[in-house]
Amino acid sequence: MIRRMAAALMAAQQLLLEATGQVLASLARLTVVSLFVITFLLQPSQIPTGSMEPTMLVGDYVLVNKQIFAPAGRWRGLLPYRDPQREDIIVFHYPVDPRELLVKRVIAMPGDRLHLHRGVVVLNGVPLQEPFTRYTPSERNRYRDEFPELDHADPGVEAPWWMELRRRIRAGELPVPGSRYFAMGDNRNNSQDSRFWGFVPRAAILGEPLLVYLSVDANGTTPRGRVRPERSLHVLH
Repeated sequence: MIRRMAAALMAAQQLLLEATGQVLASLARLTVVSLFVITFLLQPSQIPTGSMEPTMLVGDYVLVNKQIFAPAGRWRGLLPYRDPQREDIIVFHYPVDPRELLVKRVIAMPGDRLHLHRGVVVLNGVPLQEPFTRYTPSERNRYRDEFPELDHADPGVEAPWWMELRRRIRAGELPVPGSRYFAMGDNRNNSQDSRFWGFVPRAAILGEPLLVYLSVDANGTTPRGRVRPERSLHVLH
């Protein structure tokens, strides 16, 4: 009787060890996969300002596709790499301070000619229809709305860009050089963007926001804000 109980106890211990080993192995695999996804494929990010409203709101938590604009390398056959296109939303290192990440929309690509008239983007001589933009009421700003405007500077313009802008203008238009992109916020009257600090280098582009996985309204009634469930899994475009 005692021998059978001892044998059963040993068998149970062995099963417990095997089960524990399987759980630890599964956790290890999950950790490796998670690290791979976060490092190479997706990255969570929070939207801190309203420059991309109404497309993205302050308090949106988004997943960023890091591989779509990455150099192709060995994974070209498996992952859909491509260059940024007009109207793509991009996450990139701020040219003035690369430690900071910004989110804007590509408005002009290498080779394009751009200017703004009364706030409307004119690209290669054609005024753009941009249904994603918002024009909130604001004071008149010739630099912002008649860009590139060299007679009226804005206090928010970066000095190096102001000097570069004067060299690049051709017949009232701004040509976009190779490997550079002109990016703007959808909230046009409340966005510090390429108008104020210059082009986005191709190498500075990190990825493209895919969707909102969580959204919190900081102005809610609770100290942590109000969760906006209607924006959960909202696909960005």
